[in-house]
Amino acid sequence: MRNPLSQKIVEIQPSGIRKFFDIVSEMKDAISLGVGEPDFDTPWHIREEGIYSLERGRTFYTSNSGLKELREEICNYLNRRYNLKYEPITETIVTIGGSEAIDIALRAMVDPGDEILIPQPSYVSYYPCVALAGGVPVVIELQEKNEFKLTKEELLGAITEKTKILIMPFPNNPTGAVMDYEDLAQIVDVIIEKDLIVISDEIYSELNYKGEHVSIASFPGMKERTIVINGFSKSYAMTGWRLGYAAGPEIIIEQMTKIHQFAIMCAPTTSQYAAVEALRNGDADVEMMRNAYDGRRRFLVKAFRNMKLNCFEPFGAFYVFPNIKNLGMTSDEFATKLLQEEKVAVVPGTAFGDCGEGFLRVSYAYSIENLKVATERIARFVEKYREK
Repeated sequence: MRNPLSQKIVEIQPSGIRKFFDIVSEMKDAISLGVGEPDFDTPWHIREEGIYSLERGRTFYTSNSGLKELREEICNYLNRRYNLKYEPITETIVTIGGSEAIDIALRAMVDPGDEILIPQPSYVSYYPCVALAGGVPVVIELQEKNEFKLTKEELLGAITEKTKILIMPFPNNPTGAVMDYEDLAQIVDVIIEKDLIVISDEIYSELNYKGEHVSIASFPGMKERTIVINGFSKSYAMTGWRLGYAAGPEIIIEQMTKIHQFAIMCAPTTSQYAAVEALRNGDADVEMMRNAYDGRRRFLVKAFRNMKLNCFEPFGAFYVFPNIKNLGMTSDEFATKLLQEEKVAVVPGTAFGDCGEGFLRVSYAYSIENLKVATERIARFVEKYREK
C-alpha cells in the first residue's frame, strides 16, 4: 500500500505539554501544574449570556468574520485598553481561539522559503504552524540573563534577506517574560528598517503584574505591519469556549478570512454572544483573577528560591520558569521522576524549544492550596537529588 501520510506532518513532533497531562490524568492523588488553563469558572454573567443566547434560539451561523456586535466590542476594547484603533468590519476577524488566528495569519502571508523568526522558549504551536505554512522557522534563543526578552542585537543577528515575519510572544508562555515600552522601542526601528511583518501574540495581555501592557502595534509605523492576536481563554477563563481574534491591516485580514471561511466557516455562535458580555462587563472579573494570580506568582517564586533554584521573577502570564541545571538532570528527567516519585506534574522547558533545556514550566493557574502541597513535594524531591 502507498504511504498515506504526509512526510511534513510525520516530522512534526506532538506537543510536549500533553504528554504529562495525559499521564497525570490517570494518576491518583497527583497534582498537575502543567496545563495553562485558569482554575476559575467562567464568570456567571458571561455563562448566563451564553445560555440566554441558546434559549433565544441564536444557534445559526454568524458572518464568517464573526458577529458585527462582537467585532465592534473587540475594537472598543483594543482602543480603551491599548490605544489601538481598528475598523470592525475590515480589520478584525473572530477565530477559534488565538491558535487558529496564529495559524491562518501565517498561511495568509507565508510563501515557501520565507524565514519566520521565532523567539524561544515560546508557545508550542509557532514552530509547527510555520512549517505547515511552508515557511522556514528560524529560532532566536532568548537568554535568562536578559529576563528572556528579545534584544535588538539578537534580532539583528537573526535577520537575513529571506526574513519576512517576526513572531512576538509577549507576555510570554512559558517564561512569564514581558516587554515594556522601553524594551519594545529598542527593536521597533529594526523591524521597520528591515521591513518585517509582526505577529504579536498578546493572549496574556491582561495578565501583566508590572504595569500596563503595551502593544507593539501602538508604536508609530507598526500598526500597518502588525497582526495582533488575542482572545478570551486566559483573561476571562473561557478556554472551553474556544474564541479568539485577530486585528490588523485589511489586506491581510481579508486573506485570513478567506482561509477561515473554507476551513472553519465561523466561530461558535454561543461563544460569540458570551464574549460580547465579557468585553462589556468583565473588567472586574479580570482584575479579580489577575490579583489572585499575582499572589500565587509571588508565592511560587519565593518557594523556588527557598529551594535554592534560580528563578527570575516573571511579570506576565501565569507561569514561572525555574532553572534546575544545578541538579544534574535534564528537564525531561526531572519532570518524569517528579511525577513518578512525588505525583506532581510540571512541563520540561524543552517542550518550548531546545533552549528550554535546564528549565521547567510551572503554572500557577491553580489554587494556592494545591500550590502549597505541590511545592512541599517538589522541595522534598529537590533536596533528595541535591544530596546525591
